[in-house]
Amino acid sequence: MNEFWETRYSSPTYAYGTQPNEFFKQCIDTLPPGRVLLPAEGEGRNAVYAARQNWAVDAFDFSEAGRQKALQLAETFGIKFAYTIDTFAEIDVPENTYGLIGLIYAHMPSVERKVVHKRLISFLKPGGFVILEAFHKEQLGNPSGGPKDSDMLYNRTDLLEDFNELNILQLEEVYTDLNEGPFHHGSACVIRLVAKKK
Repeated sequence: MNEFWETRYSSPTYAYGTQPNEFFKQCIDTLPPGRVLLPAEGEGRNAVYAARQNWAVDAFDFSEAGRQKALQLAETFGIKFAYTIDTFAEIDVPENTYGLIGLIYAHMPSVERKVVHKRLISFLKPGGFVILEAFHKEQLGNPSGGPKDSDMLYNRTDLLEDFNELNILQLEEVYTDLNEGPFHHGSACVIRLVAKKK
């Protein structure tokens, strides 16, 4: 997978555009700025937006090409944020650190996903939020992006189980038209979650 993402992010074109994910944008626009963690941040579109809204941003991904493009995008706006090369399994974060974690199209096999989501919850402060948008299992067959393996796609049952210790404020399955660069474009089925740590 590392080689796949290095190749995708090595193109001069931003694979998923330079604008933030719309759901992520809508959600953080309603919250007072704090410290946010953005895992699997790729080319930095959401990190740049959050930093421009005065959030203290920590981002990570395992792609060096993605990191370099994220930092280039930040430079065009005259902003900086922390971006490390890391994985979900290896990222070292103290408990109760973040007021927000944004999981935007962070797909992984189901066995790994359950462990990762529980670990990320420990990084949240009490009262902190998770914002998630990902492809639903019904995305299979749509040409608008996402994994081609159903095990790496989500549904309501998955997220209710993974985040059962949080207060679920929003959980919806949505048919939408994506316009996020060349690799997220067209009709799609996504799932969206907003949850708050007790």
